[in-house]
Amino acid sequence: MSKTKEHDERIAKMTFASVYPHYVAKVEKKGRSIEELHHVLAWLTGYNNKSLQKQIDDQVTFEEFFKQAEVNPNAALITGVICGIRVEDLTNPLTQQVRYLDKLVDELAKGRKMNKILREA
Repeated sequence: MSKTKEHDERIAKMTFASVYPHYVAKVEKKGRSIEELHHVLAWLTGYNNKSLQKQIDDQVTFEEFFKQAEVNPNAALITGVICGIRVEDLTNPLTQQVRYLDKLVDELAKGRKMNKILREA
């Protein structure tokens, strides 16, 4: 993954709806449920099932998706590597938020306990 301006712009213009089925497939393939995925999404973004479905139906970009979200203040506790880059080192806030989401989905798919994914004590 490149840390270029073009990369950040590409992520901003990507629709959440285009990536969501991949998140679903990834977690279901590993035996996790859509409900667990939605729980993680709600924790990070504040979207409930209805508002999440609206984001999908409206084909919003990641830029709009996170602009309308209420990002959890504990999101900064999400650390680790996605695509060879440490999420805590990303300087573009939107790219970092998208990678936070990717990291949480990865943790869910890898079987991590929900309280650990949600950064609870």
